[in-house]
Amino acid sequence: MKIATWNVNSIKARLPNVLDWLKTAEPDVVLLQEIKTVDDGFPRLEIEALGYDCAVHGQKSYNGVAILSRRGLEDVSAGLPGDDDDPQARYLEATVGGVRVATIYLPNGNPVDTEKYPYKLSWMARLKDRAAALLADEGPVVLGGDYNVIPTDDDVHDPVAWRGDALIKPETRAAFREILWLGYTDAFRAKDPTPHRYSFWDYQGGAWQKDHGIRIDHLLLSPQAADRLAGAGIDSKPRGKEKASDHTPVWCELDDLP
Repeated sequence: MKIATWNVNSIKARLPNVLDWLKTAEPDVVLLQEIKTVDDGFPRLEIEALGYDCAVHGQKSYNGVAILSRRGLEDVSAGLPGDDDDPQARYLEATVGGVRVATIYLPNGNPVDTEKYPYKLSWMARLKDRAAALLADEGPVVLGGDYNVIPTDDDVHDPVAWRGDALIKPETRAAFREILWLGYTDAFRAKDPTPHRYSFWDYQGGAWQKDHGIRIDHLLLSPQAADRLAGAGIDSKPRGKEKASDHTPVWCELDDLP
């Protein structure tokens, strides 16, 4: 089972690129973030025509997440538990082929001297609680998405330039490690320890052309999923296309159960 995560930065603006990538990469499950549309505006017909079922948790103009699956969708649940008053569409879960998957668009948190950073940290605490609850079921779990977290200095072109940013602050990294320490595995790093591999390149300053990027898109695997991990990687080709998202897909492959 090939599972990918991709912040598409507006599904309508990137639809030709998304459809092209679905045809060429042939993922079984795709976890999308920042679709930037309400549920009714999601291009279901075009994506379903390629054999995918769609679960969507949208929001007008901002945020929004979706799960695409060629293996069906069961027990779909929208919203991250822990705050019933949170209006932002950033989290969606479903079961695909016996694997519980979640698509995550974690808050950016900038500027850090505003309410946005405490919201980011509180959201991460809620995510940790949900990640722990999912482990209790002792089944395969994949938590994928745009975490807006640069885990280490190996995951950023210039850590000094990013110092003080919400994506790299010690508190952010510590909260991310707390989730990992529950028993989750960073799928990409488990298969590729090469430093300075990135999943995001800013539109400004020729970042893509200079490979001045950051790695903030992650697939975290429960022990039962990590035991089945057959491969993982970053597919940078979509970032080089016209009208590309500033993120590119990150993927992993899980062996099917015998």
